[in-house]
Amino acid sequence: MIRKKLSPRQKMINLMYLVLMAMLALNVSSDVLEGFTLVDEALTRSKDNSNMQNEEIYKKLEEAYKQNPEKVREWYNKAQEVSKMSDSLYNLAEDLKKKIAIEADGEDADVNNIEGRDNLEAATHVMLAPGVGQGEKLKKAIESYRTGITKMINDDKQKKIVSANLTTEVTSKKAKLLGKNWQESMFENTPVAAAITLLTKLQTDVRYAEGEVLHQLISNIDVKDVRVNQINAYVIPNSQTVVRGGKFSAQIIMAAVDTTQRPEIYVGNTLLKSENGRYETVCGSTGDFTLKGYLVMKNGNGESIRREFSQPYTVVEPSATVSATMMNMLYAGYQNPISVSVPGVPVNKINLSMTNGSLTKKKDGNYIAVPSKIGQDVTFTVTAENEGRQQEMGKFSFHVRKLPDPTGYIQYTDANGNSTRFKGGRISKQAIVSAGGIGAAIDDGLLDIAFKVVGFQILFVDNMGNVVPDASNSSQFTPSQLGKIRSLNRGKLFNISSIRVVGPDGIERTLTSPVEVIIN
Repeated sequence: MIRKKLSPRQKMINLMYLVLMAMLALNVSSDVLEGFTLVDEALTRSKDNSNMQNEEIYKKLEEAYKQNPEKVREWYNKAQEVSKMSDSLYNLAEDLKKKIAIEADGEDADVNNIEGRDNLEAATHVMLAPGVGQGEKLKKAIESYRTGITKMINDDKQKKIVSANLTTEVTSKKAKLLGKNWQESMFENTPVAAAITLLTKLQTDVRYAEGEVLHQLISNIDVKDVRVNQINAYVIPNSQTVVRGGKFSAQIIMAAVDTTQRPEIYVGNTLLKSENGRYETVCGSTGDFTLKGYLVMKNGNGESIRREFSQPYTVVEPSATVSATMMNMLYAGYQNPISVSVPGVPVNKINLSMTNGSLTKKKDGNYIAVPSKIGQDVTFTVTAENEGRQQEMGKFSFHVRKLPDPTGYIQYTDANGNSTRFKGGRISKQAIVSAGGIGAAIDDGLLDIAFKVVGFQILFVDNMGNVVPDASNSSQFTPSQLGKIRSLNRGKLFNISSIRVVGPDGIERTLTSPVEVIIN
């Protein structure tokens, strides 16, 4: 803050004021009255000079406010408040001077040329008359102004000076002994010349206090700024990856920096140790994240300025898609697993729809597609959220075919305790009997799709070489079938044929390939 020191002239005026007030306690001679007049004239000049200086500051604030309202508004509004407060007390003192002059000289009185300067009744009547005296009103106005104006002064030394100038305490020992209040000690039996001088002194103190605050406010406009010595242009994109058909959005700004003073950067509450302000971190998981923190910088007044920052970002899985164009195939009535990805877009912002069937989204972001009609292609449409709107990312077609026939088998546990599917060849009678029945599935190393067996028959060969069929209407061996199997000797064979199955598509079919079994 810019501090205003009292000039030698101002100090002399204050000294003259104290000397003449002391003389006032003695006889009021014409020389004393003339002295008061001289002091009043000096105070008036000082008051007018302060007023002119204050007006210049008001003009500067007005110009600064017009040029940059956002930056100056706070200080400009405070200056308007100071002006209103100061003018209110100043005008009250001026009004009281006029009333005292009229009381002494009549309606045509001139405050600047009072004839009844030695009148001891005029000031007493105006300020202390029962019911109409203005002394108490003036005292309260001074106290209110002192409280309001000192709140706006940051410098403790200047605050004490202003408070002392605007004090309403009784300082005279004689007045204290007589139990007089402030207004009585100041205006009771006081000659008009002295009363006018006292009020002029009050006006001077008001303009001085007003000037102190104004100098502080005008200084704050610049001192609160951060000094810079380098200005650069920057482009801040919302995203550096744009999907075709999407919008490239960026904020173009001019940023100023001080290359001699770098801000302290905190990510979270951890100080970033980087000379150029670069922040890097390894992204170990996918999803939406936000980089948050704050910067601390010193302004021209040495005060710390803190500014928060927040930047959202998204981490996605590395992705690549390889597809065989000849194998775009789905099975009707079957829950075909589908996965979809869009480079640069998280899974939770991708949507998928399809024709010719139903689609269910799983918790992991993948889908289950169930085509409804064989021979009619399925078309998938991929959309993704891009800048708050859904954008189509592509269409993909798949052929729909019937599930292929499964293979029949006998499920048993081998000597090592492993579950094994027997699809033909040599097997022990014990393994067959323990299995209790047969199963069927598409089991080609890529797919493992179970089918329900609803019936089958076993073709046995009797001693005469005749083929003897024995049917089951379920997936289980019948007692008759088990009895015949137990009666077979080693090396004998039989065929499990006419296996009827129902797949996930609900279609019943009869398998053409039998399971040939040789008793081991």
